[in-house]
Amino acid sequence: MVDGNTAGRPEPQPRPLDAIDRDILQILHTDGRASIRSVAERVHVSRANAYARINRLIEDGVIRGFGARINHERAGQGASAYITLKIVQNTWRTVREQLRTLPGASHIALVSGDFDVLLLVHTPDNRALRELVLTRLQAMPEVLSTRTLLVFEEDDLEAEG
Repeated sequence: MVDGNTAGRPEPQPRPLDAIDRDILQILHTDGRASIRSVAERVHVSRANAYARINRLIEDGVIRGFGARINHERAGQGASAYITLKIVQNTWRTVREQLRTLPGASHIALVSGDFDVLLLVHTPDNRALRELVLTRLQAMPEVLSTRTLLVFEEDDLEAEG
């Protein structure tokens, strides 16, 4: 994914989205490769209007980027897990930067509840997953504890459209 926000620049105030904007978002969410012409036809606006709206949604940070939905198993990453982390208070930013560099990390969230961070990883196999948890995560001084939840089967709801 390409991140549309530039570090250090304040987030623009969100503009209200109308029904056409929401329809465009749904189309692009389902098929990020949809052409401007196709989008314009489906929402019943001119190509110029569709182009301007998509650019505005990108500039406003509503659309953060475009990417491919990956079948991790077919891509050689047959082991997936959600890993919960308890971290030292006030170390979220440091931990987040370290987690971003982990091979196979695909989602990081600061959450409330019994743990502080939820991390989704995809690795080639359980051996690589074990290595990631034991030698990378648990070696971070800010990480107090981890818990690994293996994913037996997953469904990419974004692919459902």
